[in-house]
Amino acid sequence: MSDTVTVNFPSPRGPKAVTVSYARVGHGEPLLLLHGIGHHRQAWDPVIPILAAERDVIAVDLPGFGASPALPDGLTHDLSTVVPLLGALCDELGIERPHVAGNSLGGLLALELGREKLVRSVTALSPAGFWSPVERRYAFGLLIAMRQTARRMPLPVIERLSRSVAGRTVLTSTIYARPGRRSPEAVVAETLALAHAEGFSETLRAGTSVQFTDDIPTLPVTVAWGSRDRLLIRRQGVRAKQIIPRARLVRLPGCGHVPMNDDPALVARVILDGSR
Repeated sequence: MSDTVTVNFPSPRGPKAVTVSYARVGHGEPLLLLHGIGHHRQAWDPVIPILAAERDVIAVDLPGFGASPALPDGLTHDLSTVVPLLGALCDELGIERPHVAGNSLGGLLALELGREKLVRSVTALSPAGFWSPVERRYAFGLLIAMRQTARRMPLPVIERLSRSVAGRTVLTSTIYARPGRRSPEAVVAETLALAHAEGFSETLRAGTSVQFTDDIPTLPVTVAWGSRDRLLIRRQGVRAKQIIPRARLVRLPGCGHVPMNDDPALVARVILDGSR
């Protein structure tokens, strides 16, 4: 079910009340799911029924995305704030060192949570932070173009495009290899989520200085990359393996940047295997 929680988070100007929206379902060891920039927790919907059979699944709307409001004044949308905030969220929900899986920005956050030893295992799907300067500029340019298109497009046009495979391809082929598999309702919702994401611009600005360079030697880490990722090209997975030598590097055949909808069974299996 969907719910919200308020976390009292410290800041230089005193504690700040941060509201986070999440959905929780299933039974077993806790598993935190983190989406990418401009997306929302519903990106995980295709895999949640499979995961929930074995895990207590908590899918989070990151601050400033989906149903979670932007961070209050005095807090910034960067790793130094969002990583400890996610740790505080787990404390508030009574979750001790969950497994974590993240996609794109969420994958970077998952790795940072692992580096801080706040989780017991990490699965990162096409995580941000392993790019070259040229690859980062390319990815950010695509993201900005997607955001501008979503903001300029009237809702009736989005709804009309979503009704056909060709239209869903126009709207989502940058992140999905198989956009026709996404439902019209989901495509409309995620296009609106991108258009209305309050945390998008500040999060993207913070990302210009992000480069993941630290090993995570004490935790099980899985890094998975779609063979048809058009946003963060798959050779970045090789760099991730070089930086985290003990990580399991998995190829996701036929999957794009957001692989959960392209092949739910495969992605769920990778996450469950990584959290065993």
